Amino acid sequence: MKYFRASDTFQFNAEKCTGCGRCVEVCPHNVFKIENRKAAPVNSDRCMECGACAENCEFGALIVKRGVGCAAAVITGLLRGTEPTCDCSGPSGKCC
Repeated sequence: MKYFRASDTFQFNAEKCTGCGRCVEVCPHNVFKIENRKAAPVNSDRCMECGACAENCEFGALIVKRGVGCAAAVITGLLRGTEPTCDCSGPSGKCC
């Protein structure tokens, strides 16, 4: 499932990455993998902007504006007992 194409709120700075792998561990959609001893965003279209990677990166290599994408819409829908407001469940099958 893809959420965003070329998301403006997801930024990765490879120079700050130490290759600790924390982003790989916490990302619920396997956006990252370790390549050449550093993290690499290999599925950035799958990022749902939950912010777990940025929150857990001690080196400031990741910036994600949390709550602006599908993650916020899905959580809001769950809290309200409604479908996500990002049209993830709509007939178009297109998310966000």
